[in-house]
Amino acid sequence: MARLLIKTDGLENRTLELRLGVNHVGRNRDCDLPINHPTVSSQHCELILSNDGIVLRDCDSTNGSFVNGKRVREAWLEAGQEMRLGDVELLVESTEVNIAIPKFERERPKPPVVLADGAMICPRHLETPATFKCTNCREIMCSACVHVMKIRGGQPLFLCPICSHKCERLAGEKPKPKKGFMGFLETVRLKFGHGRAEK
Repeated sequence: MARLLIKTDGLENRTLELRLGVNHVGRNRDCDLPINHPTVSSQHCELILSNDGIVLRDCDSTNGSFVNGKRVREAWLEAGQEMRLGDVELLVESTEVNIAIPKFERERPKPPVVLADGAMICPRHLETPATFKCTNCREIMCSACVHVMKIRGGQPLFLCPICSHKCERLAGEKPKPKKGFMGFLETVRLKFGHGRAEK
């Protein structure tokens, strides 16, 4: 990672490690990189670290910021350059940015069990037949696993719980038809008719 080495007596061999973004440097203890020296202002400068390198931006300090002996208000820093804040001398050791992206391993569920008749069992619910398959990651799942998004006035969307892509019903799996109003009346009629027959 990008770093600076302080060379001034009393502070020598102290390394300042920069983090991505703005690093506040100054005598104030609340600064990201505090330097306790009388010639350093409370908020002396900013060191901005990005993929392109380090930018030094002076914050109207009393004793100034210098790069290779020249006073600057803003300047790009390069490895090997001498830098001075007030009377504190620093060496730019590195301007490299190392960004480590952690790898997350997602545990894959076991493959579905295929029965003798060709039907598949959901790998998460071993007593339930699989009814859906993701069109993206090809994951097999049952109705309890799939996420349902209801759309007003349209057919519901079935989404994969792993990658959130669309799922489709497996071949041979048909949705249970919903009873219409007439079916509801038929159910009510049968229930009432059955009750009278028993008396």
